Amino acid sequence: MEITEVRIKLMEEPGERLKAFCSITFDDAFVIRDLKIIEGAHGPFVAMPSRKLTAHCPNCGSKNHLRAAYCNQCGVRLKEAPALRDDNGRARLYADIAHPIHSACREAIQARVLEAYEQEKARAKMPGYVPSYDDFDEDRAVAEIREERPPAVAPARVQPAEKFRGPHRPPTRQSQQIQSDNSEFGAGIFD
Repeated sequence: MEITEVRIKLMEEPGERLKAFCSITFDDAFVIRDLKIIEGAHGPFVAMPSRKLTAHCPNCGSKNHLRAAYCNQCGVRLKEAPALRDDNGRARLYADIAHPIHSACREAIQARVLEAYEQEKARAKMPGYVPSYDDFDEDRAVAEIREERPPAVAPARVQPAEKFRGPHRPPTRQSQQIQSDNSEFGAGIFD
């Protein structure tokens, strides 16, 4: 497999360890988003996308983060779950969603991403800079899909407000007056 594209989004918070987010594309066919470029003790490194690990509440069974003091669902005080430990003895609070299986692959990804990161930092200093990374915008994606697909049937004609029937009637002046006169929540609902 070949990395065919790397997109970088630089972070602008000075003094923070998180330097950028990136996405990588393999063979113009498979994308992994939300890799992080973090400034470590020995220079920048690439962290794979991850999620917080969870434990179940003994009372209601809902999921809570490992260090949660109380259940998000029922409010019961939680005992601290014994966290898994990594090779250095540190508690593992996150699990990678996508990651390389062997070190050669990790090194190849890291080298390609860090090269693109340096190039993006240089581009960011130029006037008119636009980042190459797109945040996924679900509303925009849905709108683009709808624009590409022609409507199956002609749109229905909208009736004037006087002809609406059923529960979808527009509010009357009387109900609007009741709402403005009563400051209590729910006043005028059963009129």
